[in-house]
Amino acid sequence: MANVSEIKSIGPENRYAGSFPKIGIRPVIDGRQRGVRESLEVQTMNMAKSAAKLISDNVKYSNGKPVECVIADTTIGGVRENADCAAKFEKEGVAITLTVTPCWCYGTETFDMNPMTVKAVWGFNGTERPGAVYLAAVLAAHTQKGLPAFGIYGRDVQDSNDTSIPDDVSEKILRFARAGIAVATMREKSYLSIGGCAMGIAGSIVDQDLLQDYLGMRTEAIDMCEIERRIVEGIYDHEEFERAIKWVKENCIQPKDTVNEEKYRRTEDQLKTDWEYCTKMVMIGRDLMIGNQKLAKIGFGEESLGHNALFSGFQGQRQWTDHWPNGDFMETMLCTSFDWNGIREPYVMATENDFLNGIGMLFGKLLTNRATIFSDVRTYWSPNAIERVTGWKPEGLAKEGFIHLINSGATTLDAAGKMKNAKGESEMKHFWDITSEDVANTLDNTRFSAANCGYFRGGGFSSTFLSEGGMPVTMVRVNTVKGLGPVLQIAEGWTCEVPEKVFDIINKRTDQTWPTTWFVPRTDGKDGPFKDVYSVMANWGANHGAISYGHIGADMITLCSMLRIPVCMHNVPDQEIFRPSAWSMMGMDKEGADFRACQTFGPLYGTY
Repeated sequence: MANVSEIKSIGPENRYAGSFPKIGIRPVIDGRQRGVRESLEVQTMNMAKSAAKLISDNVKYSNGKPVECVIADTTIGGVRENADCAAKFEKEGVAITLTVTPCWCYGTETFDMNPMTVKAVWGFNGTERPGAVYLAAVLAAHTQKGLPAFGIYGRDVQDSNDTSIPDDVSEKILRFARAGIAVATMREKSYLSIGGCAMGIAGSIVDQDLLQDYLGMRTEAIDMCEIERRIVEGIYDHEEFERAIKWVKENCIQPKDTVNEEKYRRTEDQLKTDWEYCTKMVMIGRDLMIGNQKLAKIGFGEESLGHNALFSGFQGQRQWTDHWPNGDFMETMLCTSFDWNGIREPYVMATENDFLNGIGMLFGKLLTNRATIFSDVRTYWSPNAIERVTGWKPEGLAKEGFIHLINSGATTLDAAGKMKNAKGESEMKHFWDITSEDVANTLDNTRFSAANCGYFRGGGFSSTFLSEGGMPVTMVRVNTVKGLGPVLQIAEGWTCEVPEKVFDIINKRTDQTWPTTWFVPRTDGKDGPFKDVYSVMANWGANHGAISYGHIGADMITLCSMLRIPVCMHNVPDQEIFRPSAWSMMGMDKEGADFRACQTFGPLYGTY
């Protein structure tokens, strides 16, 4: 039984340089006075206040704090007030702007022309003043001048004194806000590449230009030997290590090694040493990403600063794992929403330094503020194959077969599904909602198996668990195409259950020390990549996938349009797709238009 009854939530952390980005609300107005502007002042400012409240009440930063909104000091009727607003926003750290208006305004005199802000415009659907006319005019200006903006317009007419925000409008405002905050959070942070290319996996050939031009991020590259140096030279918090190894011994269940041949099994002394080494790797991996001021106190000022890394990747195989314990425990624990220090915001560390899959993980984490899964998209099991091998005819979610997601490394423990919501359903919770009972249930249902020495000659441990079925999830993958750049694939679906006997039979055909998630994407029976489960597997662009809790494909599409990354495959309903208005100028086929728009406007931060 896990000994975590007294575990506490660490609460919001400020891990990175600078402050979190803010959303600026721009109330624009008809500048004509003598009764026109005066009659609109209260209504216009109330729209701004309502939008700010909606966002702050419903959107959080990754550390759990509400997103901050900044409203212009006055309504904006012309270029001087526009400039005053821009100056205030620059001082306040605004990176995303939402322009709101119930009326006609002067388009190019009042619009946001900062090329670095992510932009949307909400035009009130009312009859007293032509808010829709301004919306159409200013969106045309944005498109004409190469500054794409999202247009928000309610389906139903509202009265001028109606201060409520209709559901269809609020859905778009919140989708825009979540994606905009994700874009701005990535800006000027780092990807920490620990090592290089793992076993010829193209996704681990880190493209620094892609990270800079599309995400606005720098790349920090270090050799894996930095981990060994810090262990040998004692560059870690020794007090924390004593607390950590005690927690690990009490809570990380190690089963008997039944996978390795006798001659390859680690001795008890070797296993003890491996646990100490792997625990130090977790601490050092974190310190490399975000720094640790306690290192300065023991004489390591440079190391105490870290690399300001929003996400990272660890090569591991094979130059590391043929000699030292693998990085699985480090990857798993960093990507999990708790450790010996308490319940806290998860990190993102990609297995095998697959930075492209790491980008998918990062997108998922920033959009949901939850832990994300790294997994091999390993095997499609058809209904016929399942019945032939196990004798069980699939039913329920599994009736069309399933995809076996399995990986030794950064499969967050949150993915076990042992955290339960108020309805008793499995959920990968926001860290601020996780309880000590959730942590105990997760640890009690996880095993940390001695590494398969056929893969990992240097030893180590792999987390072993089975994800609960019935969780809504979204799997994504970033791929790069020579001559085109990055593209994104999206598959919404669910985790599914299979009988225990079926799991045992299938699990023993692969590596039974690794965690398993059975994934069933939503299919439509039509020709294309979502005709059936097999078609999803057959059209997946790489060997890895990043899986997030919830059906967040629509948010992913909005985010990618902001970054100018086209989406080449998705199963998101058309009515949920929200892209800048300029995309409608690129043709009637939405996916083709997406590619043309992304090519036309180019990466957000420069030419790729």
